[in-house]
Amino acid sequence: MTQTNVAAQPHQAAKPVRGAERFDVWAPEAGAVTLLAGGERYPMSRRPGNAPADQGWWTAPDAPTGADVDYGYLLDGDETPLPDPRTRRQPDGVHALSRTFDPSAHSWQEAAWQGRELQGAVIYELHLGTFTPEGTLDAAAGNLDYLAGLGIDFVELLPVNAFNGTHNWGYDGVQWFAVHEGYGGPAAYQRFVDAAHAAGIGVIQDVVYNHLGPSGNYLPRFGPYLKHGEGNTWGDSVNLDGPGSDHVRKYILDNLTMWLRDYRVDGLRLDAVHALKDERAVHILEDFGALADELSAEAGRPLTLIAESDLNNPRLLYPRDANGYGLAGQWSDDFHHAVHVNVSGETTGYYSDFDSLGALAKVLQDGFFHDGSYSSFRERHHGRPIDFSAVLPSALVVCSQNHDQIGNRATGDRLSQTLPYGSLALAAVLTLTGPFTPMLFMGEEYGATTPWQFFTSHPEPELGKATAEGRIKEFERMGWDPAVVPDPQDPETFTRSKLNWAEASDGEHARLLELYRSLIAVRRSSPDLTKLGFEDTAVEFDDDARWLRYRRGAVQVLLNFGDQAVTLDRPGASVLLATDDAVRVDGGKVELPALSAVVLSD
Repeated sequence: MTQTNVAAQPHQAAKPVRGAERFDVWAPEAGAVTLLAGGERYPMSRRPGNAPADQGWWTAPDAPTGADVDYGYLLDGDETPLPDPRTRRQPDGVHALSRTFDPSAHSWQEAAWQGRELQGAVIYELHLGTFTPEGTLDAAAGNLDYLAGLGIDFVELLPVNAFNGTHNWGYDGVQWFAVHEGYGGPAAYQRFVDAAHAAGIGVIQDVVYNHLGPSGNYLPRFGPYLKHGEGNTWGDSVNLDGPGSDHVRKYILDNLTMWLRDYRVDGLRLDAVHALKDERAVHILEDFGALADELSAEAGRPLTLIAESDLNNPRLLYPRDANGYGLAGQWSDDFHHAVHVNVSGETTGYYSDFDSLGALAKVLQDGFFHDGSYSSFRERHHGRPIDFSAVLPSALVVCSQNHDQIGNRATGDRLSQTLPYGSLALAAVLTLTGPFTPMLFMGEEYGATTPWQFFTSHPEPELGKATAEGRIKEFERMGWDPAVVPDPQDPETFTRSKLNWAEASDGEHARLLELYRSLIAVRRSSPDLTKLGFEDTAVEFDDDARWLRYRRGAVQVLLNFGDQAVTLDRPGASVLLATDDAVRVDGGKVELPALSAVVLSD
């Protein structure tokens, strides 16, 4: 049997936007399909042709053309219309009729935009609903000048695809081609990308291809999109390798094409790729990498795919001609865990293996801590080493905080709600001067005191109750008190997660914000921090005295995690940055007060 590489097939726009064919729909198991468009019914017939690509498709040659129209599908005589699996707009919610949308109608203002490479970049992760009081794309665009002034190269938006309810993290999306109307819909999304590019900032969109949300998922009514009984953490797995999976894979690849071509984003963050169950010889991640390269060549600018993976498997990053998947980057949880433990002292659950400066040193040098070592949390060995000749450190995207590591805590508390300036400064220095690609979570840069909690707005009471109960069970293994877990369905849980921007200019918040600006400026002006390989990082530390030093070429970073001052030799010639005014550099010595760091250059 010949293995088909779906990425090798030509890709057009995700769905034609003009003519009757814009209503074509894949429904292989239906016996009859009727299009309801503009209040009129149009019988659909099976698409002619015996080619595999035509099988299961229905068309309505007499369907309306031209202006936008509300529409849905009646399957097998059912009088309740279903939204289009490829809908671009759901103006009245995910259970209602779809509305056509022509992305080519937008007049792009980005002629000068050349894109951004991942290497050397700083990413800023944000959730549209809580980034501004308004919680919209247009409001977020108003803060882009602030991000540009901070030195941000990419904004990474949490998922924006349509979900049921008014507010949500975004991972309960059920319409992958539609932009949530509460954020402004697809036209607002295009305006945001234009504004970001005008500010010199690239856009990375977080996308979820491993599961669908619990309400409004009508895909199984149309075809074998899911593999029933073969689930992952969130329910049935997406059908990537079973009967009918050619069409399902093309559905996903067309969605990837939509973001990179129609909305001109600069990259995608691929959610939880370890939950993509695919036994084909050509894994869908390899298809992703090939398609992104194809679209990058077409656009004439870099297009970046970053995987979220807990596998510690560098194959995701290796070139396809070396049996890799050819992705540009992946998140590294090990870095987060090592930083978190060493600045906070928290060692419960999956943090237990990282309770030493030695763990942090290994991560800085090798990228992964678990690279074949025993993971006590998993109760097995985990990961494999990175081939330094095949991957640059910039391929690992790292952070000291992100939406998961904050929002999946019992109360959604940030480091800045419990730690002093000195500890926050150490986390910032490690993230922004380490060998990897740093990512900040919105508000981190000024030490936001607002939590970022898990919030939902499921209209179905039984679903809301099940979600709240499920959250409590999740926290038992981490040892957190279930009594303090906020109700995700309470509107106040969402409201108190919104950033308070007034904090950014006040006292210690302003001091931390200036440190972040300075660190990003140092990073940008010091190529040795961003351009060298894994083998160019040298680390030494003293776990008892609680200090660590690492060198990247001509730059070295000294950190004191302890509560007492330490004095270290100073091979460096000049001070690029110190986190504390009490840092003393005299002759061949550096005196670091408690919880402080200094960046030196030869």
